[in-house]
Amino acid sequence: MADPGARPYRGVTAGVRHAERRRRFLAAGLDLLGAEPPVELTMRVICRQAGLSPRYFYENFTDKDEFVAAVFDDVVATLAATTQAAVAAAPPAEQNRAGIANIVHSIESDPRVGRLLFSARLSNAVLLRKRAEQGGLFAMLSSEHIQSALRVAATPRIAAIAHFVVGGVGETLSAWLAGAVGLSAEELVDQLTSTIDRLNEPRLFRA
Repeated sequence: MADPGARPYRGVTAGVRHAERRRRFLAAGLDLLGAEPPVELTMRVICRQAGLSPRYFYENFTDKDEFVAAVFDDVVATLAATTQAAVAAAPPAEQNRAGIANIVHSIESDPRVGRLLFSARLSNAVLLRKRAEQGGLFAMLSSEHIQSALRVAATPRIAAIAHFVVGGVGETLSAWLAGAVGLSAEELVDQLTSTIDRLNEPRLFRA
């Protein structure tokens, strides 16, 4: 017997309805996790923000931890995709600026994204773990960019610089979001770009 839930409803297929419900939960998650001040994350709060019942929550996520991880991954995937596109579209000499500018302007235009990815006030254990994983991923991408720009093979020195860049940029963005760095978005882009550009010195990567 066919599943009634799989039938089209008002011309909308079950798959489309499912995707839309998931999108609403992810949007609600960004609203809640990126709120200022932070909001206590409960099932009731999540479902109320999404405008959906717990039944649909469990249709998409096994528990709150999986939900938080999915929200984080969705935000990171979007930011990574737009940043990589900005870098790819820029001339080699402007690629550092293009990447930094995209990140800074993205979190300026949507502070929820900045708080989710960089705020020191968030203490959710899943977010802290995902941030650590994100740092490793971005360090790998940074390392690959250095290798490509300087046409050198991977070395421990390149890995060290890549982690330094990712950690330094992340801490600076966190401080900027908290108001501890009194620069405009453009000034911050200039400062970070000029600092990172100075790390493209080949002597830094020689044994």
